[in-house]
Amino acid sequence: MKKPTRKLCPAQTGGAYTDKVIRHFQTPHNYGKMENPDGVGKVGNIVCGDVMWLYVKIGRNAAKKEIVQDIKFETFGCVAAIATSSAITDMAKGKTLEAALKIDKAGIVKELGGLPPVKLHCSVLAADALAEAIYDYYQKKERVIPKDLEEKHQRIAAEKKIIEEKYKDWVDIEEKIQSKRAG
Repeated sequence: MKKPTRKLCPAQTGGAYTDKVIRHFQTPHNYGKMENPDGVGKVGNIVCGDVMWLYVKIGRNAAKKEIVQDIKFETFGCVAAIATSSAITDMAKGKTLEAALKIDKAGIVKELGGLPPVKLHCSVLAADALAEAIYDYYQKKERVIPKDLEEKHQRIAAEKKIIEEKYKDWVDIEEKIQSKRAG
């Protein structure tokens, strides 16, 4: 007998989750904090409350190109936020930095077999977290940042600034919680 899958009411999500989304949610891949990451990307959506941290270790492949050698995530959020975080780690691991940066919301949604329309923003968060982790890596290594990555970072930073100004108290509490977890 086939094990039933958990699905939320369509009225809650704008549609049902796919079996693949449920599997990523129930048994997320690459979950956890990484010790000494080469880059960290943190993004969030104050409206839904999702917060994602994505950690990367950068290595080299046989062709000596930089690749995402290891990747982990910590996400506090809904089913779709956790599933998109898990999926992007699978999609990025082993890819060159250039190829990893091409992973976008449409690719994540396709990988998961779809998302309810009201949850598509979670795929944007996952792609943004990866971009921010790679951006952080380039900054730490004092490397030239590709123009498209710089533009994406500027967009993310502008959105983050608006949120931090509007929800300063919430942001302060969230930062205190994360620093206690790290300590």
